[in-house]
Amino acid sequence: MRELTYVARRTVEWREAPDPKLQSAGQAIVAPLAATSCDVDSSILAGHGFIDPPFALGHECVARVVETGDAVTAVAPGDLVVVPWSINCGTCERCRAGLTAHCTAVPYMAMYGAPIGGNWGGLFSDLVRVPYADAMLVPLPAGLDPVAMASASDNWSLAWRLIAPHLKARPGARVLVVARGSIGLYVCDIARALGASEVLYVDPEPEHRTLARAFGAATAEALDPIPQGYDIAVEATGRVDQLALTVRSLTPEGICESAGNHFRPGELPLLDMYLTGVTLRVARDNVRAHIPDALELAASGRVAPEKVVSHVFDWEDLPTALPEKHLKPVFVRVED
Repeated sequence: MRELTYVARRTVEWREAPDPKLQSAGQAIVAPLAATSCDVDSSILAGHGFIDPPFALGHECVARVVETGDAVTAVAPGDLVVVPWSINCGTCERCRAGLTAHCTAVPYMAMYGAPIGGNWGGLFSDLVRVPYADAMLVPLPAGLDPVAMASASDNWSLAWRLIAPHLKARPGARVLVVARGSIGLYVCDIARALGASEVLYVDPEPEHRTLARAFGAATAEALDPIPQGYDIAVEATGRVDQLALTVRSLTPEGICESAGNHFRPGELPLLDMYLTGVTLRVARDNVRAHIPDALELAASGRVAPEKVVSHVFDWEDLPTALPEKHLKPVFVRVED
């Protein structure tokens, strides 16, 4: 089989790899059908990652189940499934608590798309082994488009987690979104659907702001802090200076979720945060626990994740199109 391999800045190529084989009765082999790049992949391709190449890329996809072990009961060959980005067993104490990104049955930070916690391959591959099929794979609900939901492995479900629980606790809250990619746009869509009274989306890209306005958000090119302006804030830029501006705009006891990958150091206004009373969470997502709820919202018709898909490419275009700058490209493989 082939796996798409990151080899240098803005350079990827197909490389041959052995076909994955079932290694236990609880495993599955899947074939990605609609795969997309995560916002962090853009940073990797731009040369801002912290892992040296080469390695297989890709950690967001909808796939077709090809083969299952005898003990697998949740899915069967032929099923369409969402493949979560992190590897998790589903049975350890942390997995049972919903902390699937911190599974103790595998090396720490085990994931698809980067050789962290072992080499699990990438979801821009012809075939992928899923080590814990029942725990990891989530059937795609009937009627949902695999292209629209290619990001349910990470960014779509992450966006749900960044805003939905907070709006449930604070109905009608005012929401600030400071972003550079798909995560922030998904948040805008979800926030309006779940009753936010106001959403401000901040992004220097005009096309992104246009899309945010289509989701009902007000927009700005840059953020001037609005003291005590917003109850909930989501920062997804990967820039500490933008995170600092974001937390300065929170109401007393406001909440800020930071989904940016902060590869570079910076300073936060800790005294201001202390005086205001800010809750700040900086974290990668325990995505498997949130995929079902995020898919349920997508199936409700109240949101439009397909609008964030900027381009649809053929699977064979991956080596040439992935390094180009696109908001949310989806690569589709035609089944035989």
